Amino acid sequence: MREQLEKIKREALTAIQDAKDILNLEELENKLLGRKSGELTNLMKSLKDLGADMKKEMGQLANEVKTAIDGALSEKKQEIKKAEWVGALEKERADATQPTLPVKERGHLHPNTIVQNDLENLFTSMGFMVLDGPELESDYYNFEAVNIPKTHPARDMQDTFYIKNHGVNSDAPWVMRTHTSTMQVRAMQKYGAPLRMIVPGKCFRNEATDVRHEHTFYQMEGVVIDKGINFGHLKGVLEIVAKHLYGPETKVRLRPKYYPFVEPGVNGEVSCYLCKGAGCRLCKESGWLEIFGAGMIHPNVLKEGELDPKVYQGFAFGFGLIRLVMLKYGIEDARLQMSGDLRFLKQF
Repeated sequence: MREQLEKIKREALTAIQDAKDILNLEELENKLLGRKSGELTNLMKSLKDLGADMKKEMGQLANEVKTAIDGALSEKKQEIKKAEWVGALEKERADATQPTLPVKERGHLHPNTIVQNDLENLFTSMGFMVLDGPELESDYYNFEAVNIPKTHPARDMQDTFYIKNHGVNSDAPWVMRTHTSTMQVRAMQKYGAPLRMIVPGKCFRNEATDVRHEHTFYQMEGVVIDKGINFGHLKGVLEIVAKHLYGPETKVRLRPKYYPFVEPGVNGEVSCYLCKGAGCRLCKESGWLEIFGAGMIHPNVLKEGELDPKVYQGFAFGFGLIRLVMLKYGIEDARLQMSGDLRFLKQF
């Protein structure tokens, strides 16, 4: 057995020294020290068949061999990693004295970011603040503060991502926000009134994904609060946005729709920019495209924001940014925007 151990050690150290890469080392390590079929492992298993004195002597020698192999493997790994790092650094080296650097392929903004930046510029030109908010949100700001009662279906575990051990039965449940409306009351409490703000951001819902739905998506919330605000102000702002996105001939149509955090609420549609209202495949022959929900902020929401609804009025609106991008660029599948597929992204 002594000769076998010494032979394994000698051949192993030579093979380790000659290894060219990490993969080669991993193969050697498995061949020598693998738990099921490693050469040294199998030999060490046979120690139980030796006499007491020989077992002790060979066991000590086997451990020395294993230690030597482990040390050689570790040292070689560090050597290979260092060489790879130096090689990568050499590739990135730039000659500061050369007149021009070689042109490489440049990245560019995601179509969702392009539309978001465009809208942020539009709204800031009208005096709106651009705010951000937490994606992990409390049940209070996500539901209660915006007048969504305990019985609302959005509270259901099948529709909402609750955090483990902080579910609907917890005293203080936390949830991945289902909309950017969570920032309505936060902004009122921090800034008071008058208030003009938009909140772009990522939202999460337990959706069955299809060409029009994703479980992770982007919204843009908008809020205006002041004295004497009415529905006409709301429609005026929405018309500015629609014409900015889809052209000066675009028309806006508002139809009644229930949302718990506004009263009254409307479903907002714009005339189809492709067929100019005549009807086509994009607008499903209706001549109109649904792009937002809106309405006058519910008095209960104003109260949660520590504002007196008898003094202040306001309106809120929400755009699905992914939906806006789909309409602007003629994209037929919402899932493409979150796919990371360069074949799709390089078109923009």
